[in-house]
Parts: sequence; C-alpha cells; structure tokens
Amino acid sequence: FGRLNGRAVVVHADDATVLAGSGGRHAMQKVKRSHEYAVQRGFPVINLGDAGGVRMPDNMGAANMMAMTDMNFGQPRNRQVPSVAAILGECYGDPSWSAARADIVVMVKGCTMAVSGPRILAGATGEVVTPEELGGWELHARVTGQVDLFADDERQAMAQIRDVLSFLPDNASAAPPVRVSEDPADRALERAADLIPAHARQAFDMRRLLKMVVDDRHLLELKPHYDPSLVTALGRIDGHSVGLIASNSIGNAGAMGAGACEKATAFICLCDSFHIPLIGFHDSPGFFVSKTAEERKMPLKIMTLMDAWHQSTVPRFGVIVRKSYGFSHRHLVGAQMGADYLVAWPTADVSFMAPEGAVEVVYGRSIQAAADPEAERAARLAEINRANAPWEAAERHLVDDIIDPAETRAVLADALRRARGPYNQTVMSKRYLANWPTGF
Repeated sequence: FGRLNGRAVVVHADDATVLAGSGGRHAMQKVKRSHEYAVQRGFPVINLGDAGGVRMPDNMGAANMMAMTDMNFGQPRNRQVPSVAAILGECYGDPSWSAARADIVVMVKGCTMAVSGPRILAGATGEVVTPEELGGWELHARVTGQVDLFADDERQAMAQIRDVLSFLPDNASAAPPVRVSEDPADRALERAADLIPAHARQAFDMRRLLKMVVDDRHLLELKPHYDPSLVTALGRIDGHSVGLIASNSIGNAGAMGAGACEKATAFICLCDSFHIPLIGFHDSPGFFVSKTAEERKMPLKIMTLMDAWHQSTVPRFGVIVRKSYGFSHRHLVGAQMGADYLVAWPTADVSFMAPEGAVEVVYGRSIQAAADPEAERAARLAEINRANAPWEAAERHLVDDIIDPAETRAVLADALRRARGPYNQTVMSKRYLANWPTGF
C-alpha cells in the first residue's frame, strides 16, 4: 500500500531475486487478498512484473494443481478500479496474465512477455526462439497490440504509470481527477488550418493537431506503433480528462484496418468504464480492404467496434477535419451517432468514397460517351466535390456547426462544459462495457 501524488494505490511486485520471482502458493494468496481489498476499498492496482512463471513444485500433482486454479483469476473482471501492469523483465505465466487483464500495460524495451519461456517451448514443441522473438517489445508494439506504452528503462516506466493514472479516477464510483492548467480553454489554434496539405492525397500527422487541442500540449498516446492509421490518446481540455480517437493519414492513408478497430474498441471500453468523454477526429478514406484484412475477420472487427460505440454512454463529440468516407464516418463520431456536438472544418469532405473513384463508378459511361470526356470528367468531379463539402449537411442539420479551425479547442471546451451541465459535474457512464475483455 502506498500513494502516488497523494492517491492511495495497491502495488504487487515480483522479486526476481527470490526463485526467479516464480509465483508460489503463499505469494498468490497475498496477491489475491490485496487485490480484493483494493477493489473493495476503491484503490487503483499496479502490477510490477519480473517473474519466470509459476513455481512448479507448488503445482505438481492433481491436488496441488486443482487447489491453485482459483488463486488469482477466479473472479470476473469488471473494471471496478484502474489496473496498470508493467513488464520489467522476462515475464512468463502470472505477469503475462496480469498484463492481459490490465487496463494499461507498460513495457520496458529489452524485456519479454509470453505464456511460457523459450526452454519450456523447446521442450514441448521443439521450437527454438529467443526471448525477444517470443515476446519482445517490437512484437507487442507492432504485431499483437497488447502493450500500450513503451519505456527505455524502469525510471521512465514508473513515470508513465504515474502519468496514465493521473487521467483515471481512483475507482468506478469516482470521477476522473481535474488538473488545473494555466492554458486558456479558449486558446486559438493559430496555425491549425496550415496543417491541411494542399492536395487531398497528401498525408499529415494528426497528432500535431491533437497536441494543439489539449492542455499544455500534453498528449498520452496509447499503442502508438500498432496500426498507426488510428491514434488513441488521453489528454485534457479545460483540466478535464478526454479520450481522443483520430484517424491519421500518415499510417495507411488513414484507412482503418483490423488492428485499428481492435485499438478503438479497447479504448472506448477503457474511457467508458472510467467516465472519460470521447472525441473523434476525422481524416479517413474508409476501412482498409484487402485479402489480408478479410483474413483478420474485418467485418467482425468493424461490427464489434460499432457495438462498443452503441453501448458507450459517456459524452461524445466529433470534429470532421478532412476526409470522412464510408462506414468509417460513423466510427469517428459522425452523424447519427448520438454526438453531443458534431462540427466540421470548411475542409471537411464527407461521402461514400473519394471523389476521384466515385466519378468513374457513377459517371464512367457518360464520361466516355461525352464529346469532350476530360471536360465532362472535370465537371462531374466538381459536382461531387461540392456535394461532399459540409455546407449542405449543415443546412440539413446533420452537422451542428462549421467552425474556423482556430476555434477547435474553444468549441470543444465549451461543448464539454455543456455536457457536464450547470453544476460542472462529470457525466458518469452506465458502464455497460466494464465487463468487455481488454483485447478483441
């Protein structure tokens, strides 16, 4: 038991100097009891992992194995308190289970997280791999998406744990902490419009805009290397925690793949479970389509994400920055998604697909039959571009307002205040997603 920035926490830490940190019967009883106490009293839980798995003699034989099965993970997880896990060494077995159930996972580069170590793997299957190949940081950063934050050393990992907990409440009955900032809520984003490239196919890094929007430019991005077409990050506006979901055209042109769907779903579950409003930023050409995407069950990933949105009950807001095509329009908080407030920049471009492709699909035959095909194509393309602009949607009240990009932070701060009501109270989620698994 201890305190982080004055807040009570419960910490479990493996001691690799004692039998390689392997989990014995009494150690597991200690962890189970303290974890139950943390949930009962409403304290965040931190697991510092550095262990070589279970202590084998305590599990050998029918009676021992049967007695151990309910030690740590016999109860359903419902996100009553925030849980953070750190991977600080070669972690097999118990530390991996703790990480798999945690809300946030921090990993020191050079460490390992896997079910079993290379020795057991070689004995069981004959497969020979290094610890890094089996469960190193790059695997979890780019392939599995199981780790949220990566640190160069343990000191940085501890700083990341403190940082992430600063955005989260002590428990599900409390509101996220408010951090007073001297950064004015109505600060104009003077150069925001300059972020948009002149050519629609040219990419720009959405994280630059997100840093402009949040207090003190402090943005905590989660899973930064996993499907970079989508950014999921925690930040603050006017001192209050917010969750940011933003397409990023520097990754796969902003087309959301299976990994992006998993990432967004997990993030919605986290924010909704702990009463953090969600803001979507649009610049996506749609979902990524390919044979590889279908092999990763793309339709299922998309609809699981849709279900998460439908079951979330925190306030949500949308900012259409540039492209917002196809079904991905809904998944970044678009029209008909119950947004508290949906705004568009004048550069917004909303339709089923990109104009260059649409003009060929819809008008291809008439273009070829025209006396001047190029002139006809140009005229049809201009017609599509006019329809894709946000003005008609605003006239039909499908978008609440079209704003100057420089006003984005001020508009969001004002909308968040309205959502909190006349007494400036956090809207407490109904927590329908609290029992959803961490990964999808």
